[in-house]
Amino acid sequence: MPLTSDVAQLLAVTSGGSSGGGGSSILGFLPLILIVGVGYLLLIRPARNRQRKALETRSSVEPGAEVTTTAGMIATVVAVDDATVTLEIAPGVHSRFLKGAIARVNEPIEEYGDESATGSSDGVPPQPDATPLDKTEPTTEH
Repeated sequence: MPLTSDVAQLLAVTSGGSSGGGGSSILGFLPLILIVGVGYLLLIRPARNRQRKALETRSSVEPGAEVTTTAGMIATVVAVDDATVTLEIAPGVHSRFLKGAIARVNEPIEEYGDESATGSSDGVPPQPDATPLDKTEPTTEH
């Protein structure tokens, strides 16, 4: 029966023989392994770095620092305990928060330089070409 032997030879050639079948299964998993690896490098690793940095920032908060809470409240740190911080929300108003409620530590605002550069003594930077919102001319008629 030559037909049966031809089919057997054809199957042996297409399947890579009886001894070479193990290598093709690893090649089948290679795209999946690459997707998981790239996903780890692009998603999981940066998120862990952000979490680590936020934890370091929360643990290094000291009294006198200005912080922003997760609710968006800006306050000054008055006291620090193991798990809580006492924040001064307004002059004389103190409230305790968990350290996890601190979203970030605000950087101090730098002064804009000397008064001659700003043109005013209140520390507000000059606004170039400030145009009024109301473009109508004032009238004296009543």
